[in-house]
Amino acid sequence: MIDPYALDWLALALRWFHFMMGVAWIGASFYFVWLNNSIRPPSPAQEGVAGGLWAVHGGAFYEVRKLQGAPARLPEVLHWFKWEAYLTWLSGFALLVLSWWWQAGTRMVDPAVAALSPAQAVGVGAGTLVLGWLVYDGLCRSPLRRHGAALGLLLLLFSAGVAWGLSQVLSARAAWMHTGAMLGTWMAANVLFVIIPGQRAMVDALVAGAPPPVERGAAGALRSLHNNYLTLPVLFVMISSHFPSTWGHEHGWAVLVGLGLVGALYRHWVNVGERGRPQPLVLVASGLLLVALGFVTRPAPAPVAAPGQAAVPLTRVQQLVAVHCLGCHSATPLQPGFPVAPKGVVFDRPEDIERQAAAIHQQVVQTRVMPLGNLTGMTDEEREIVAAWVQGRGATP
Repeated sequence: MIDPYALDWLALALRWFHFMMGVAWIGASFYFVWLNNSIRPPSPAQEGVAGGLWAVHGGAFYEVRKLQGAPARLPEVLHWFKWEAYLTWLSGFALLVLSWWWQAGTRMVDPAVAALSPAQAVGVGAGTLVLGWLVYDGLCRSPLRRHGAALGLLLLLFSAGVAWGLSQVLSARAAWMHTGAMLGTWMAANVLFVIIPGQRAMVDALVAGAPPPVERGAAGALRSLHNNYLTLPVLFVMISSHFPSTWGHEHGWAVLVGLGLVGALYRHWVNVGERGRPQPLVLVASGLLLVALGFVTRPAPAPVAAPGQAAVPLTRVQQLVAVHCLGCHSATPLQPGFPVAPKGVVFDRPEDIERQAAAIHQQVVQTRVMPLGNLTGMTDEEREIVAAWVQGRGATP
């Protein structure tokens, strides 16, 4: 059995490495998208040159040219961009195994959603990654690849279906995380199986003096475009654990789809703007959708107790906290896998509970995401007691 403290630090190291590699991958990806969007035809025209641009950064000037085809001969040094993608996925997968599959009983299984064993929950998660890629790759190789809008709509509907399906069998957070992991797998697999092999085929054709493989180049361009639009939705899933009002919503899968659209619309606005065709309505639509989701996910405030209504004493809430919360939220947690209290929140003293009343109401009553995976079996009646206590205090979360 791994020491919980060592496990926590291993997760920290993996998460930090995953973050660093993701920054490198996204930075390179966004730069090349900007570069391709900003290239303009040369004036005067130059044979074999599709376009170019000048840039200034860090006290130096740079000139970039885009060729219409391959150069006359292979350069001595040719830079490839692939390891950022591979290491982002590998570290993310390791983190998924360590933080979710290894602790599936507490983090992926929610008896209120489905009576799964930890092994079954892990099987659902792994199957989502594999089957999700097979379906996505099959659609991208079908005749639909020539109809970008139709393919994009179908992929959106498929992703929404996966998010909904996972929400029917896994805990809310696990459903979100595995939907994001599926999209991230698409992105990395696009690089591994389509984009880089297509680029190698272009290099091999140059060396052999053969015509460049146009079809493979088009396939790589399509997958790169998909990766560009998937980036921001996947990034939000990575940080979504901090926002339980989203994944903890009654229709969290739909909130996930909506927030993914917000990111994709914003990315579209950036893309078309870089091509010199600004579409401010796209940005407005993205912002309005975000605001609408904020209103939709806002939980109703706790009503104030009516005059004469018996107030629930703090001692009763302390009893519930001792049973359902102190295993994790204590100065000395007893729940395996938690060397310290999550986010430093502890309920050891009555004043700790009083101070966190609004947060307790949000997590336990409104979003019902705590106890984690409802491992302690908190009942609806017990949640109503917590709600009544908050009402008696006149608190409005």
